[in-house]
Amino acid sequence: MDSPQDDVASGIHGQIAQMARDLHASREHQLTADEVLQQVTEASVALLPSVAHAGITVITKTGHGHEAVLRSTLASDAVPTRADALQQEHGEGPGLDAIWEQYAVRINNVETEQRWPKLMRALSNDTSIRSVLSFQLYTNGPEVGVLTFYAEVPDAFDADTEDLAVDLATHAAIALTAARKDKQFRSALASRDIIGQAKGIIMERYDLHAVEAFTLLRKLSQDSNTRLADVAARLVNTDHPLPFGVAE
Repeated sequence: MDSPQDDVASGIHGQIAQMARDLHASREHQLTADEVLQQVTEASVALLPSVAHAGITVITKTGHGHEAVLRSTLASDAVPTRADALQQEHGEGPGLDAIWEQYAVRINNVETEQRWPKLMRALSNDTSIRSVLSFQLYTNGPEVGVLTFYAEVPDAFDADTEDLAVDLATHAAIALTAARKDKQFRSALASRDIIGQAKGIIMERYDLHAVEAFTLLRKLSQDSNTRLADVAARLVNTDHPLPFGVAE
């Protein structure tokens, strides 16, 4: 017979599964990446036992050892943003080293944690955070996306809670990756469309073939050190086609 704890865990798993279905449907409803992330942070606090705050951080390495820039993308409230700021201020913490090598990083008690002592003192003195659990959502070259859960009691993340957090982080990572790819895909389509329009303008205005028109666009891009799509957009949107000093 299942225990009450098993029933609770089963219920939460069901809620997370429903959230996953909602997240995976985001492409059909064209949710932005930020909207997906907002759902994740809200659901983290609502569904996970002991979790009081949740935030998503994008961390970008600067190329100098463990130095990196932390950017709080979305948070359930001000606490995760403050935690990121303290990590940046003190120049140490899981976002600057451990999270790059490990899928998950757990801090059981900020008051007794031996790693990152300056950060732990700051968290203990300046925030209500007492335990932390972070997960990689994605890595992309010098950039990593991190989902972090914060609790206001020590040792908040037992095995059952961590299992639930893994479920949520996994679903969030899949949905976020899909949202990011969809955004990139739409951007690529938009660029292709604007380049096609610009090419058509040049073909009609200067009686050139398609290859010749594209060659001219590419030369304008190279000569002005400007992205091809940006050159095309300026050509399409300006009242005076062919900027950059090209005479008619």
